[in-house]
Amino acid sequence: MATMRIVEIAEFGGAEVLRIAEAPVPHAGPGGVVIRAAAAGLNRADILQRQGHYPPPPGASPILGMEVAGRVAETGPGVTEWKPGDAVCALLAGGGYAEYCAAPAGQCLAVPDAVPLPEAAALPEAVFTVWANLFEPPCLQPGETFLVQGGSSGVGSMAIQVARVFGIRVAATAGSGAKCDFCLQLGCERAFNYREEDWAEGARAWAAGVDVILDMVGGDYFPKNLQVLAPRGRLVYIAYARGRNVTADLALIMGKRLTVTGSTLRGRPVAEKTALRDSIRRRLWPHLAAGRVRPVIDRIFPLEQVAEAHRRMESGQHIGKILLTM
Repeated sequence: MATMRIVEIAEFGGAEVLRIAEAPVPHAGPGGVVIRAAAAGLNRADILQRQGHYPPPPGASPILGMEVAGRVAETGPGVTEWKPGDAVCALLAGGGYAEYCAAPAGQCLAVPDAVPLPEAAALPEAVFTVWANLFEPPCLQPGETFLVQGGSSGVGSMAIQVARVFGIRVAATAGSGAKCDFCLQLGCERAFNYREEDWAEGARAWAAGVDVILDMVGGDYFPKNLQVLAPRGRLVYIAYARGRNVTADLALIMGKRLTVTGSTLRGRPVAEKTALRDSIRRRLWPHLAAGRVRPVIDRIFPLEQVAEAHRRMESGQHIGKILLTM
């Protein structure tokens, strides 16, 4: 039986629990493909899973990793849109920290010629998350104002770029002067260093009211977000780094007719993710092919240095995505 290198969690804990192991190479099931991975992207969810706080959904691979890029090695029954050798990036429910991984064919996208194959591993999770929360169904409209909490993150940097190509005015928060400069270079009109200034006051000075806020922070940011939003504003949650339990001023929400929403991506049905993929391929992928949107890479580590890659992410010093190469 053919085997491959994978990253294994010896036990729940810190980055030191990650180790290289061997496992059987997966086979493509009906409607699926097997990808020989060139690289995998790191996500905060990987940290949580390593710590024992975010188990994979039922039926998903227990191996870490929710996005890869590589070449199709095998196609399963019923797959006609891909063939062996095709360069693809794929959204996964798990299994990315490995030399080979299985993926639903409908969660794969062709790697644009403008994007180096390993760097395409930085795209799926960020692109699908941004698209599912802001554009499908439409949440942001051309000409509106948009505040990204954590603009230098992988999702934040993608959200800024995608919003800009669709004619949306963008501001962002970040945790250092260098990260704020990065957000400005991506196209933000303003960037607020939340360690040194009152970002809510800065946002109110930038726009009389912000139409949409994408938040990954939660906690004490929640009431500030409500204050900053314009009438009929939308607050979208995709994470809660500073706490998931908040107190809401219902009178403010009602008076301003606000919408508070959010979502997760990993556990959605394949059919729903495929519909998102089709919309992304039709409306957003041409912008990647033209170079108007690009993956932002912080650092690339070989698979053997996966613990160092996790420590880099946990340090909060990264700008953009961290990758593992196989």
